[in-house]
Amino acid sequence: MEDDMVEVPRFFICPISLQIMKDPVTAVTGITYDRDSIEHWLSTAEVAQCPVTKQSLTKDSDLTPNHTLRRLIQAWCVTNASYGVDRIPTPKPVVTKSHVMKLLPNLKSPELYLSSLNALHLIASENQKNRQCLIESGTTGAMISFITKLCKETSTRKVVGLGQALSILHLTWQNVPEKKKLVEFKQDHDQFIDSLLWVLATDNMIEDHVVIEVQTQAISVLGMVMEISSTSVLERLKFEFFKQTVNVIRKRTSPQAVKAALRMLIEVCPWGRNRMKIVEAGAVFELVELELNGLEKNVSELVFGLLAQLCSCADGRAQLLKHACGIAMVAKRMFRVSPGTDDRAVHILLLIGRFSATDEVVAELLRVGAVSKLCMVLQVDYAPYIKKKAREILRLHSNVWNNSPCMPIYIQTK
Repeated sequence: MEDDMVEVPRFFICPISLQIMKDPVTAVTGITYDRDSIEHWLSTAEVAQCPVTKQSLTKDSDLTPNHTLRRLIQAWCVTNASYGVDRIPTPKPVVTKSHVMKLLPNLKSPELYLSSLNALHLIASENQKNRQCLIESGTTGAMISFITKLCKETSTRKVVGLGQALSILHLTWQNVPEKKKLVEFKQDHDQFIDSLLWVLATDNMIEDHVVIEVQTQAISVLGMVMEISSTSVLERLKFEFFKQTVNVIRKRTSPQAVKAALRMLIEVCPWGRNRMKIVEAGAVFELVELELNGLEKNVSELVFGLLAQLCSCADGRAQLLKHACGIAMVAKRMFRVSPGTDDRAVHILLLIGRFSATDEVVAELLRVGAVSKLCMVLQVDYAPYIKKKAREILRLHSNVWNNSPCMPIYIQTK
């Protein structure tokens, strides 16, 4: 806009932003503001009041759209288009609870639920304010019930709308104040988990081009449910839960899905017999295979974090040693990812050295370079407790490794 050629009418300017209003709304005090400006003002101010009159307002004060002023601004923009003034588009209608409450009952109708899901997903995708409106209208709980019902009743036809329902749930979940009440009863909790596992296990009932997206959403939602689950729930997770979660890693469903699966397994690993169930599901083999492919730093840290927990049991160590590249992978990744990964790698080697060190294993540790890496740990600036672990491993089998050129004499004397 060329200020010297066109003058903006004073009543087009928002008193807060001092910019031309795009969506003028009038507060109960009679002063008109741009919607974004006054809503941000009310949400962040310690004392909610009208910026111009200083009269008290509430955080959720009613703001009445000023359609007449908006049309005048749009007409003025069109008139002055030759001066470089862009026309202000008509704002979308504000989402209200009443509008959402009209959509939710349609989820029970086979003919109407798909159009309602499309509308709810569009609302949730636009902005945080819309998502908050959905939460306050009970949409998150409605999505849980809908997903459970849809997966339970669908046996012979493709699932339509499942991806949108999971996406809506994912978008609204984080800001729900009391998440545990969404799946408060044991039966509802178990049925919802079973529904998500069904999604992970099912490929032929979802459109081929959306399988990855839907299953990525499902594993993410499953992880969020685990975060709010009680100890009793975590201790009695079925083997199917671990089988399908490990299957996500095996299939490399998507980078996001693999990360979500790893985080969830780490979360539930300490409870009950979960560690053994994860091992029985074949997780150790899949973790080694996953790491051999070369991963980004944060994924490798998750892999080694889970592997260190699984190797604390005999079956977990046995599975690692059974893989032809198990020990070699642990040794290879040391000093290549992060100090945290090195810490877990040394811990894994310590567990093997203490409890699973047959003659063949001891020889393999030397052959694949694990002994050399442990010697390097003693020479770099690592935390004392990590060096203590490395020194213990070297001492345990020094009678075998002392003659190796990778064991410097000053380390042996140390």
